[in-house]
Amino acid sequence: MTPIDVFAHVLPPRFYARMREVEPTIPERYAFFANPVLGDMELRRSHWDGETRQVISHVNALPEDYVGPEQAAELCHEGNAELLELLYANRDMFEAAVLMVPMNNVPEAVRIIREQVATDPDVVGVQLFTRQLGQSIADPAFRPVFAALAEVGAPAWLHPVFDPRKPDNNLIFSWEYELSQAMLQLVQADLYQEFPELKIIVHHAGGMAPFFAGRIDRILPAAQAADMRRFYVDTAILGNPRALDLAVDYFGPDHVVFGTDAPLGILPAGATAEIRAAIDDMHVTPAVRQAIYEDTYRSLVG
Repeated sequence: MTPIDVFAHVLPPRFYARMREVEPTIPERYAFFANPVLGDMELRRSHWDGETRQVISHVNALPEDYVGPEQAAELCHEGNAELLELLYANRDMFEAAVLMVPMNNVPEAVRIIREQVATDPDVVGVQLFTRQLGQSIADPAFRPVFAALAEVGAPAWLHPVFDPRKPDNNLIFSWEYELSQAMLQLVQADLYQEFPELKIIVHHAGGMAPFFAGRIDRILPAAQAADMRRFYVDTAILGNPRALDLAVDYFGPDHVVFGTDAPLGILPAGATAEIRAAIDDMHVTPAVRQAIYEDTYRSLVG
């Protein structure tokens, strides 16, 4: 068995320098960007367990939040190229890459999916966020991106961001709420009805959905309640095997994948050991545990 961490983040140094030129206040906005393990691969390797292979994606410095469509596309291409450089230079530690796409330039986002995600075996999908450009990810403007992902058979990695309309955002509860709300909005937009082959991997074990399964099933129409279970979710909740059992119970044993949010969550380099210990303590069969660590991911990316 090879444990594959589907949600591991990096901050490519040249890309970060370009983003700081565009918006010098980024370091103050995102305190966790100061974690050196995000960009220093030798330091990252010194904390690596020698076994877990990471699927790497950018932390959430989104070009479209700061620049227009053409420059956002340029920055995404530069960031993606550097992401792949990190992958190629660390083949033993990194499994694959998840690209960023400029969501204020939907035609270019679609082109990246069709021309790069669909053809490069080292690229397994794109990362999207619960809110983009002040709108829900379920906004109709973003539908072509999901259509392209369904067309090429590649998953979306769904990551939370804070809703700037709210004055009390925090890292304990807010992101879990934002994920849950985005999932509900995507289901209520009938995304799975229009694109039945669509695959979306939700960070942080699907937020609140497993705990509120009864409310979901009794309040939503039956078809939408069923669609809520079509998401795939990772294990990045910093431990808690009983909560992971609940995620398996809700989403199904073939819809939970190993993810840690490395190198974030527990300093200095993430919660890989803690999350692996929680998975090993889950009330699941060895076959389900094998699926969580590796098999479901491999099935997802073909």
